[in-house]
Amino acid sequence: MRLILVILAAIWTLPAAALDLNAPFTNIDGGTLKLSDWAGQPVLVVNTASRCGFTDQYEGLQALYDRYQSRGLIVLAVPSGDFRQELASNEEVKDFCTLTYGIDLPMTGITSVRGAHAHPFYVSVAKDVGFTPAWNFNKILIAPDGTVAATFGSTVRPLSSILTDEIEPLLN
Repeated sequence: MRLILVILAAIWTLPAAALDLNAPFTNIDGGTLKLSDWAGQPVLVVNTASRCGFTDQYEGLQALYDRYQSRGLIVLAVPSGDFRQELASNEEVKDFCTLTYGIDLPMTGITSVRGAHAHPFYVSVAKDVGFTPAWNFNKILIAPDGTVAATFGSTVRPLSSILTDEIEPLLN
């Protein structure tokens, strides 16, 4: 009986699955980037699409980045074709975002965020907190310690108090 209790105690105290912050993303500007590059900073990771009803959130994402970048916030746009609303190439996405919204926040190349081909970061978020993007412009807030601080659906606007109230305590 004692052995069973020891085994059960060990199982219950296992740490949660760690987020994969080291898996490289293709950088839309060339090369790669990793979430671990911003260790110690809050990072808002947003799966985006250029042809979505929520695409105008790019404007708010850029404004959020501009507002809080000097205090440590990184906003990472992750274009995804998983919902069939993204342009065909990284170059088209970059041109669209730059010309239409003046985006200069970090962006990955087109990346799968769900399903069998999901990027390892998204797989680890699903395992760690049970969150998988249900649509474009879902948001994952990573705390400076590398844990998931909060997740948000598409309807949460980038400058809404629902989101900024979660971000502000994490800033420098």
